[in-house]
Amino acid sequence: MTKILLSLHVLAAIVAVGPVTVAASMFPPAVRRAAVALPGGNGGGGGGAEGSGGADTGTVRLLHRICRVYAGLGIAVPVLGIATAAAMGVLTDAWLVTSLVLTAGAAGLLVAFVLPRQEDLLEQLADRRPVERSGTARLAMFTGLFNLLWATVTVLMVVRPGSTTGA
Repeated sequence: MTKILLSLHVLAAIVAVGPVTVAASMFPPAVRRAAVALPGGNGGGGGGAEGSGGADTGTVRLLHRICRVYAGLGIAVPVLGIATAAAMGVLTDAWLVTSLVLTAGAAGLLVAFVLPRQEDLLEQLADRRPVERSGTARLAMFTGLFNLLWATVTVLMVVRPGSTTGA
């Protein structure tokens, strides 16, 4: 049963967290391109044709939707991880507790900072309001922190300090 739970946990991490990290990272530059492409767009570089701005805005909407949907699916990762840890008898190991705290931090960043800022930027694009580079830079910073937390959790899952597997 442990191998099945571990397999499901790893698959959930790849399928759910992977798309969020990629789409969230692509979001700030996509917003900048969409803002410039809109007729009368800001950020320099003259506006594109009407259809071009719509296509760029569509890309931004798609990236946000990917982040929202896969963030919801990502709940399976810690649930399956806790079930796996319980089956392995490692629920109180320091590496696992640290991973859970970092996972909670990553989820908190995503819910409190990344997704709301994405929504704000989408509204600015929809209303054809100027998109400040500082807004996309701030979002990129929070996204980078989110990705860094997940990378750290991944390393902890592989290395597992104190493990007897020799890794």
